[in-house]
Amino acid sequence: MKFASFQTKDGKATYGMVNGDRVVDLGADRPHLPSLKDFIGSDEFTSGKVAAKGQDYALSDVTLLPLIPNPGKIICVGLNYSEHIKETGRSDSEFPVLFLRTVTSQVGHGTPIVKAKNSDKFDYEGELALVIGKPGRHIAPADTLSHIAGYSCYNDGTMRDFQRHTHQYTPGKNFDRSGSFGPFLVMPDVITDRKATMLVTRVNGQEVQKASLAHMVFSIEDIISYVSSYTTLETGDVIVTGTPGGVGDRRTPPLYLFEGDTVEVEITGVGLLSNTVVNEA
Repeated sequence: MKFASFQTKDGKATYGMVNGDRVVDLGADRPHLPSLKDFIGSDEFTSGKVAAKGQDYALSDVTLLPLIPNPGKIICVGLNYSEHIKETGRSDSEFPVLFLRTVTSQVGHGTPIVKAKNSDKFDYEGELALVIGKPGRHIAPADTLSHIAGYSCYNDGTMRDFQRHTHQYTPGKNFDRSGSFGPFLVMPDVITDRKATMLVTRVNGQEVQKASLAHMVFSIEDIISYVSSYTTLETGDVIVTGTPGGVGDRRTPPLYLFEGDTVEVEITGVGLLSNTVVNEA
């Protein structure tokens, strides 16, 4: 099963089940479950027996929204692949490096991402995102995977100069519409072998990042367990698990994003997230 959040041509925001190049609107018949976040917390979703009935649309006729448009939290992990740690010149950390993104900092698949007018250091970061299905606090590592509703792709777009204004990452990571999330929520069982699950980022068709999920310094289990040690993870919360080496800021010469560029994040079995770059108006 695959799911998406989308907007129809008449401006209605809803969600649905994806089948090939079409999506069935599930939200229209479930007013008590107004968003995909609400739906993944329902018995219908957790049972795996989704009644895919309703109006269907061609994916080409809808606008895909950020997969979870209304998460309670978007928690991102920094410095979580050894090659990225090396290229930044940072030292290893005993605990995951965490920061938050805001809802307004992201768009969906196929919608342009925005290079800020006050920065010429717009960078890409291809990442695996996971969505929490079952809430929890103080989750033991052995129990973490049962709390995942599914996976998706993420581009943690960053204005590097603003990221470096202080030791806090927040400004550089939260420019309006600078990141992207999608296209679909896929079930956790699509990732069976992390060594064979490759995360690849491309800029204008050129491969710029490539690593297997097995190269994470802190595993998915580590991250969920650690985050839940200080905050309750709730249904619909998003955790973005870190980027491999190869970011544009650390290349010689640097490879920053400008208007007209296209960024793709592809993860084996999870999907392909694509966005073009436009300048801030």
